[in-house]
Amino acid sequence: MPTFCKTAAGSALLVLCALAYAAEPLTWDVARARFQAQNPTLAADKLSIDEAAAQQITAFLRPNPTLTLSSDGTQVAPYKGVWQPLAGTQYQASVNYLHERARKREMRLESAQTGRRIAESDHAALESTLLFELRGAFIATLKAKGVLHLAEQSLTYYDHILDISRSRFKSGDIAQVDLDRLELQRSQYQADLQMAEVNLRTAKIQLLMLLNDGTPVEQFNVAGTFDSSDTQISCEELRKAALEQRPDLKAALLAVEKATSDHKLALANGSTDPTLSTWYTYNPSFNNPYAHQTVGGSISFPLRLFDRNQGEKLRTELDITRSQYLREAAKAQVLSDVDSGYATLETTQTLVRSYKAQYLQQSVRIRDTILYSYQRGGASLLEFLSAESEYRSVQLTYLNLIGAYLTAAAQLNLAVGREVIP
Repeated sequence: MPTFCKTAAGSALLVLCALAYAAEPLTWDVARARFQAQNPTLAADKLSIDEAAAQQITAFLRPNPTLTLSSDGTQVAPYKGVWQPLAGTQYQASVNYLHERARKREMRLESAQTGRRIAESDHAALESTLLFELRGAFIATLKAKGVLHLAEQSLTYYDHILDISRSRFKSGDIAQVDLDRLELQRSQYQADLQMAEVNLRTAKIQLLMLLNDGTPVEQFNVAGTFDSSDTQISCEELRKAALEQRPDLKAALLAVEKATSDHKLALANGSTDPTLSTWYTYNPSFNNPYAHQTVGGSISFPLRLFDRNQGEKLRTELDITRSQYLREAAKAQVLSDVDSGYATLETTQTLVRSYKAQYLQQSVRIRDTILYSYQRGGASLLEFLSAESEYRSVQLTYLNLIGAYLTAAAQLNLAVGREVIP
């Protein structure tokens, strides 16, 4: 085989492999992993944890000592007619250091560590919220696929009825007006199909946006179970799990802890910190030759007569109470979210069960019975069209209920703080 043909065959094989890979349906587990790795909003917020970790370093740093170099006594005019500018100059070097008392560094570190844990909880809460949005987009895509499949089936079925009706018209079993009405009704099925295609494309675009994925819409597809489950979990178990798992509630609890640490730090900052100083002096102007070089030291205390950090003490004390109120509000919100999500899921699940057990089979049976009767002249055209419309309505309602059930399950998972219903 010529080299050119080999190269062309190899390129074609690579293209086919790439298309096959691109067309591979995306499951929920893969979508979630890709979202956690690629979503820019989540990646940007994750940096807040690193920033909080950097604040821990700053919080535990010691004060820097201060080095002071000074000179004095330099001559500005000749002494006895001789210019000796450095003959009488004295030099001094001193070091000052602020000594922090009352465990201020340890308290700052404790507050910063709690701040980092709050940042981690906030990030987990954001991730849960964004995963709920991703789950909603994934469910919407599966639902749009189901609606599109139903629209295709309905149009195919109706085209089959039209073929039969045209044959009956040719044989004189039905009038021209009945055939016209049947052909006119096909426009509704065609419009439903086109709308379903648009909705599926829109759902895919939304999902690709959340995944930060540049795959063309035509090559993107998802796969998953679009059905309800009979998972039985009591509301009390869900409430207990939510109180243990909800990241926003954890953040509220940590906020109380941090407010307490900040108040202790404010009390410590009201204490007096001494400044320790030592110096070395060279002074050649002394008559005593042994006093030319001297060392000394001092300790100074600020007199906290007016500023004893009163405002910060009061503010942090009030912040403890505020954080406690917010903690109780967060707890109440968690329990409310669980109760609401559980009620919605139970209601939707009951409706889904009734459709599975009765309405789906009835809609098929009624449509087939009316069709059989219509083909033999026992039912009117309006009865057939009505039966077909009822069938489509029931099937579409069932798909909407499944979507509502899966959305309610995702909402309940968000309310609990972890996946309790797959």
